[in-house]
This record gives sequence, C-alpha cells and structure tokens, in this order.
Amino acid sequence: MTSPTLLILAAGMGSRYGGLKQVDPVGPSGETLMDYSIYDALRAGFGRLVFVIRKDIQQVFRQAIGVRFENHIAVDYVFQELDHLPPGFSVPPGRTKPWGTAHAVLAAAHTVHDPFAAINADDFYGADSFRVLAQHLQSGSPEYAMVGFTLRNTLSDFGAVARGLCQLSSDDFLQSVVELTHIEQDNSSAVSTDADGRLTRLTGDELVSMNMWGFNPSVFPQFKEIFQQFLAQHSADLRAECYLPSAVNTLVSTGKARVKVLRTSGRWFGFTYCEDRPHVAAAISRLVRGGHYPESLWT
Repeated sequence: MTSPTLLILAAGMGSRYGGLKQVDPVGPSGETLMDYSIYDALRAGFGRLVFVIRKDIQQVFRQAIGVRFENHIAVDYVFQELDHLPPGFSVPPGRTKPWGTAHAVLAAAHTVHDPFAAINADDFYGADSFRVLAQHLQSGSPEYAMVGFTLRNTLSDFGAVARGLCQLSSDDFLQSVVELTHIEQDNSSAVSTDADGRLTRLTGDELVSMNMWGFNPSVFPQFKEIFQQFLAQHSADLRAECYLPSAVNTLVSTGKARVKVLRTSGRWFGFTYCEDRPHVAAAISRLVRGGHYPESLWT
C-alpha cells in the first residue's frame, strides 16, 4: 500500500495577519501549526511532505521549518511563482498577488505521483481529520475527498474570514462548494458580505471547506484546464485568484469528479489576524495538557 503525500500550501505571506505566519511559534517548544499538522499526518500514515512555497522565502522557510522534518520523513519543495503560467499567458503589469490555491496545487504536478492531501500551512485540523483522510487515500478509491468542518467552529473573533460553503447529497458527496470571501460572526450565527455589499445570513451550522482535500494525480490536468480558463477570463483583474474550492466545484458541477465529504471529530482553528494568536496558543496548550501531544513534538 502506497503511503500518501502531504502537500502543504505555504506560499502566502499572510497579508491580514502581517508577516510570515507559517513560522510563527504557538506550541510550548516553539512548534508552529504546521508542526502539529505534520505530526498528525505522520501518525496517520502519510509518508512524504511537499511544501509549496515562494522561491524568495526558501532559505528562511527551510531553516525555520523544513529541516526539523528531514530526519523523520522525505521532504521536497516546489515553488509557486507568478510567472509559472501556461504557454500563451504572461503576468499582467502591476500583478503582485499570487494566482490562488488551485495554482499552488498545480506547482506540484511534476513532483507528486501518488494520492495526496492538500492543506493550508497555517491551519490546525486535528488528528482525526488526518486519520480519516489517510484512510480514504489509502483505500484505492478513484474519488476525491474533502474533510468538512462546521462554520461556527471556524470563525475569528477579530474580523472577516473566507470559507468554502458546501452543499451535500444525502450520501455525503459534495454537490457544490462556493467560496465566500467575507464571513463574520453575528452573535451565535454569521453573515456573509459579497463584493457588491449584499448580505447573506448564515446559521453557523453550515458545512464549510477549510482546504483539507484528498486527490489523485489525475487532478493535475483537470486543474490545469480550469486554470487556463480562469486566466482567459480573469487575468486582467489584478486581484482575481483561482481558488481551490472553486476549481473543485467546477469539476463536480461538470461531472468530471466525485468528492466524498468526510466527517471528523477534529476541531479546526487557526489565525487569520494577529489577535487570534493567543487563542490558538492557549488551545494548543490545552491539547498538550490533555495528553494529545507531547511537550516537544520532535525530541
């Protein structure tokens, strides 16, 4: 049985958080959220790490993050760069924003040849989430997968967040996922504001994608086609991004993929804003005190 690969999307600089939040320590021995994801992935049976980063942060990233894993698991690095575009396309003048998470996954197309999970670098997903996703990836299923989380358990107290709002079939297959880019808490519920200022009320019980996906390598040519279509339609928009949930939604809506939604007892948390950090560190501390993680993950 082939061990799945963990693809970690770490090319973003965290504009709202203010800095390279992927290397911000939150654990008792200086661990980052990535440390806990990788620790959980190793326990679940993942056998290889591939980091998607920008080339200009390669040295600081490897020194601060990558080297600590190289004695535990095979580690590779791939680069998401603005000019890594299909033939016939070029970076428009003034474009500085990355092309989005679907483009980040495409950066690994020539490196990843086994079933793989794709996750954000700066999110905590929980051990059970990695366990159920690893089981799916090792099952030999041709279907893709997504680990779903309850919206109210993923919101920040300090500002708006982006989430992929999901609709499911009765047998827990994804029917649609729509990226909502501005969701805020509203007492016990939530409210989404679109680009035109229109409000949508949400209960907080909705299932959302937190970019924890399971794929086979067959997804790469599919995403390449979707990204080319995105560029043809939106490349002149200097802030437009090809989001991973939107790419998956296209595959589902056109019948080109089936995505199993995996239920998990794991609780997501992360930091979008600098004010989130103390709450994240406190949550990690509670898990360590409860025996879920050792005081020091790698010694």
